Amino acid sequence: MVIRKRRSELALPQIGYVWDRYNYASSTRDAVICWRVHYLGKVKVVSTGIRVFKGEWDKRYQRVINRPDAAIINKQLDQLIRDIREVVYDMYNDGNIDIYAIESKLLGKRKPNQTFLDFCEERAKIRKYGKAIDSQERYERFLKFLLNWGKIKTFYDLTEAKVMELDRYLKGKNNMKAKSRWNNYHRFLNSFILDAQKEGLVTVNPYDKVKIDHGDDSDGIDKFLYPDEFAKLRAAEMPTERLARIRDLFVFQTYTCLAYRDLAEFSMKKVRDVELNKVLSGKRGKTNIQYIVPLLTPAREILAKYKGLPASMTPKRKTSGKILTNQKYNDALKEVMEAAGIDRPVTSHWARHTGATLLLNAGVPLVVVSKVCGHSSIKMTEKIYAKLLQHTVVEEVMKVEDKII
Repeated sequence: MVIRKRRSELALPQIGYVWDRYNYASSTRDAVICWRVHYLGKVKVVSTGIRVFKGEWDKRYQRVINRPDAAIINKQLDQLIRDIREVVYDMYNDGNIDIYAIESKLLGKRKPNQTFLDFCEERAKIRKYGKAIDSQERYERFLKFLLNWGKIKTFYDLTEAKVMELDRYLKGKNNMKAKSRWNNYHRFLNSFILDAQKEGLVTVNPYDKVKIDHGDDSDGIDKFLYPDEFAKLRAAEMPTERLARIRDLFVFQTYTCLAYRDLAEFSMKKVRDVELNKVLSGKRGKTNIQYIVPLLTPAREILAKYKGLPASMTPKRKTSGKILTNQKYNDALKEVMEAAGIDRPVTSHWARHTGATLLLNAGVPLVVVSKVCGHSSIKMTEKIYAKLLQHTVVEEVMKVEDKII
C-alpha cells in the first residue's frame, strides 16, 4: 500500500509486536513473536523468528518474561523496533509510506553492503576464538566449501529450496552419509543462520521447516581398522622417514585411544607410574572428562624410540617447527595407507575407534573402555562401539555351542 502525500498530511503507522496470532500456544507448544505495522486500515505482520511459550510473553508491555535469556531477547526486540521506526521515518520524510516495503528496506538498512558470506566470515572469527586447532580448521573448510559451491551468497539465498538443494548436492558427493552431511555442512550453516537471525538480519530460519536427517552414531561405526589391517599397517615398510613417523604416530594414537585434540596436548608429564605400570592420564579437551590409559608395550616403545611423540604435535618455541594440523595429519595418512596397501579412507579419528574396538574385542569390559576413552557416560561408549567384529561374535557364540544344543 503506497500513500503519496505532503509530509505534513501524513500520519505515522502504529508499530508493535504480536504473539500467538492463531491462539494455539501452550506451556508445551511455543508460538512466534511477530512485528506488526498498522497504517490507514492496512496491516503488515512479519515473523521475528523468536518463539516463546505461554507464560513467557507479557502482552500488555510486549516483553519476554520468565526466561533466563529474557533480557537478551528483549534487547533484540527493542533494537528491531528502533530500526523499523527509522525506516518508517525515512518513508515519512520522502512523503511515501509503503508498509509492504518496510521488510526489504529494513534488511538493507541494517546491513546495507554485507552479504551472507561476509557475515559468516566475521562470525567465524568469533566462533573460532579459543577453539582447538582442528575445530578452527573445520570452520575454515566449511567457509571455503560455501564460497566454492556458490549457491548461497546473500541473505536472500537463505531459503528452504536452497537448503534442500545443498542436501541433495551433498548426498551425491561420494554418497555422503547423513551424519557427515549434518556435522560437516548443515550444522555450520544453521549456526550462522541462527546468528544472523539473532541480529535481525533474517526473519525465518529455513531449517525450521526443512527436515534434515542428522544420521546416528551407527553411521560412523565402520570407521576403524580390522585387526588384520592394523597388523599389516604396523609391519609395513614405509618409503620415507616422514611416513614412518606418521604411521608410528597413528599406532601410538590407536593404543591410547586419544582424539587428535588430546594427542596435540600430549606431554610426557602426563605419563606416570601406577603399580609398576606406565599410565597416561589427563582430561579430554572436548569434554573435560578424565581419561586414564595404561601404556601398552607398543606405545611405550614408540615413546622411547622418539623420546616423545613421533611427529610434531606441539609448536616449537625455539625453532620454526609448526604443529602437525589435523588436516595435514589426515593427508599424510592417505600416503601411509597407500604404502601399506590398505584401501580405506582413514583419518586420525580412525585410530581412536580402532583402539577402542580392539579393546572391546579382546574382552575388556565396556566400563573400562569408557574410562580409557574419557566418555561422559558408558551410554556414549555403547552408542559408538556397540557393534563388535563379526568374527568375534561367531567365536563367542560357538564357545557355548555344546551347552545350547
